[in-house]
Amino acid sequence: MKRKRILIPIIIIVFMLILNIVAWISTAFSDFYVNKIFPVIMTPFSFLTGLFPFSVGELLIKIGLIALVIGIVLFIILMITKKFPRKKVISVYAVAILWIATYIFSSLTTNFFILYHCTRFSDKYFIENEHNDSQLIELYNIIVENANELSEKVQRDENGFFVLSDDLNSNAKSALKNISDEYPLLNGYYPNAKAISSDYFMSQNALLGIYFPFSLEANYNPVTYDINLPNTICHEFAHLKGIIQEDEAGFLAFIACINSESNDFKYSAYINALEYVYNEMCNSGISIYSDDIVQINSNVDKDLFKFVPEQYWEENEDKEIISTETIEVISDFTIDTSLKLNGVEDGANSYDRMVNLLLDYYFPSK
Repeated sequence: MKRKRILIPIIIIVFMLILNIVAWISTAFSDFYVNKIFPVIMTPFSFLTGLFPFSVGELLIKIGLIALVIGIVLFIILMITKKFPRKKVISVYAVAILWIATYIFSSLTTNFFILYHCTRFSDKYFIENEHNDSQLIELYNIIVENANELSEKVQRDENGFFVLSDDLNSNAKSALKNISDEYPLLNGYYPNAKAISSDYFMSQNALLGIYFPFSLEANYNPVTYDINLPNTICHEFAHLKGIIQEDEAGFLAFIACINSESNDFKYSAYINALEYVYNEMCNSGISIYSDDIVQINSNVDKDLFKFVPEQYWEENEDKEIISTETIEVISDFTIDTSLKLNGVEDGANSYDRMVNLLLDYYFPSK
């Protein structure tokens, strides 16, 4: 019995290692996994965790952190007091750690690592194409024109800031299913996206949303400025369908939202895309004040580049335990390193590749 407690998790870990190696060397295997196996895992697991109104993934992390602290303290006490044989204490702790590591590694492998090695979305749906500054300017103008128009059709508060009026989950699910004929991976079951309770810490990490591979949930930051929420929910839902690359999930969120029946969702998509394209214009040395550039209106100006509401940091400064600057540095490093370890060579900069996908979409190769 004791040998089984050790042997079973070791076998599982070895099997997961083999899956990772095969995924790295075989795109065909990863494609088969994402298309045929991952949906079979995701649907029932997401359904079960979706029965809870809170984020199960967040709860697991909190329990893990508490258990870690208590476990270390208890281990030290047991080793000092000699109330139990030290070998037995070490054995129990070792088995527990081994099983926890097995669950973490298995979840990351099946719900995260393998997904990075399938055929890229752009390779499936677009022919590789070079784009020029003229197309970038035209893309910018298209997005600004739509954003300007939609900015007049959404609700605003007394200060003129955007206020979300449409239901997030139902509209996000409908939006993604609306484009599932063109992008079949988006078909099927979606759980409700859930708000994270540790919203201040999430804000310190500059996170709008997060996909938890341990619980197969789509989570979002509930205190972010309303304009970010529709696009964010669709983005996280795309991850649940095996679209793990950030630029690809961002692109699909954009396409889903602009094809939604909700003006809130359409506007959210154009504002999000505008931020990426605006930055690319600046990086390319193109002045947004040129005569051939459509100018953003005052409403769009209010909603652009807004992460959290006005005065948020001042009103919540008493919650700061570790400085936001320090957490941002750690978060940026962690995200960048994680992406690079999974074969994304440009790391966190891969988010900006969404502009290339938008250019491919609006200006396809002839």
